[in-house]
Amino acid sequence: MRIQPTLLAYPWLALGLLWLTAAASKKAVVQRQATNRRLLHHLLATFAFVLLVYPWFHRGWLGMRFVPASPAVYFTGFGISVAGALFAIWARLTLGRNWSGRPSLMAGHELVTSGPYALARHPIYTGLVLAFAGTVLAIGEWRGVLGVLIVLLAFLIKIHDEEQLMLQAFPETYPQYRRRVKALIPGVL
Repeated sequence: MRIQPTLLAYPWLALGLLWLTAAASKKAVVQRQATNRRLLHHLLATFAFVLLVYPWFHRGWLGMRFVPASPAVYFTGFGISVAGALFAIWARLTLGRNWSGRPSLMAGHELVTSGPYALARHPIYTGLVLAFAGTVLAIGEWRGVLGVLIVLLAFLIKIHDEEQLMLQAFPETYPQYRRRVKALIPGVL
């Protein structure tokens, strides 16, 4: 059986299309993440993505497999990618017009704590990390493991900045929400 690697692109295309179409309906920005922090996040996330797709990184230990190349491993990774993408999409739709690609306070910002936000404070990032991890499993090379660690670091930076804005906007309710709901991995982190 020939494995179709381009199948992995579909969850990412679905995410990209939603982000592009929904970005037009967000609320006006009142305050946002500092540009240097945004640049750091983007550089890390871009490098993690490049690790997965650029052929140069197929060399040495980065190109070695950590799981066997098999249809079962590939389709398990694909399924995890789809699940992560769907979780991120659910979170994005739940957040509605409060969303911004950059940690921001919006005009009339609301604290959303329902749906996926009852499971994790940053479920979009949870879904994206899960989708990335599924893609890495499907690819099966160590370069992907390194990429997951880098993308996780990128999101931790973004989470820190977002948390500061939420504490500023919701000084009474956000600390309670933080005590009740984990940031990224339900019940763990």
